[in-house]
Amino acid sequence: MSGIKSYKELLIWQKGIKIVVLIYKLTQHFPKEETYALTSQLKRASVSIPSNIAEGFGRQTDKSFNHFLNISRGSLNEIETQLIIAKELEFIFDDNLFNEILFLIEEEGKMINAFSKKLKD
Repeated sequence: MSGIKSYKELLIWQKGIKIVVLIYKLTQHFPKEETYALTSQLKRASVSIPSNIAEGFGRQTDKSFNHFLNISRGSLNEIETQLIIAKELEFIFDDNLFNEILFLIEEEGKMINAFSKKLKD
């Protein structure tokens, strides 16, 4: 992590923020009865991604940072699963936004994997 002064400089954190924003936009149109169910789960899991990256960075050890990257990776899988469920339940009408989020999740997962591997080397 040499040379990086803030977690905000990390592309994995920046992409995580983008995922959060898009999840919030997507869930605006979910049924009201889902407010405390799938909508809430998606929002919390998405916020978890950049939050855990920031927390891991703040721990200032590669081992600890890796632990929090693993949590972020788990949140990505959680979001992907919940999006598939929401799509199956026909809560999602914006296919472009749905596909954009899925693409970002895949991209973010690859970036987290690469970053994690770099920390271990």
